[in-house]
Amino acid sequence: MNSYRDDQEEIYSNKVRAGKRTYFFDVRSTKSNEYYLTITESKKVFDEEGNHSFKKHKIFLYKEDFEKFKDAYLDTIKFIGENNERNEKQDESSSQKNDKNSSFTDIEFEDI
Repeated sequence: MNSYRDDQEEIYSNKVRAGKRTYFFDVRSTKSNEYYLTITESKKVFDEEGNHSFKKHKIFLYKEDFEKFKDAYLDTIKFIGENNERNEKQDESSSQKNDKNSSFTDIEFEDI
């Protein structure tokens, strides 16, 4: 869900729900009207009595680092995609070899 805000502190917010976690992408403004991004991971946690709170981790990303961050992110996603495909192919190949090695003939004792 995207939303636009008029106040100076928070300009724009985007939320991603992912299982037990929620990620917030918030555009904020400095006093000199420079935009920056905060990425917050929020996870609901429970104490011994069953009360819940939210554990949050926040990253601040400033405009001079946007391109480097984007490039590193895209390279990393590409690496994961390529290696997942390679690992899946290796797993299939390994599984097929194991099937061939574990094949046996059903022989009755009387046939020996």
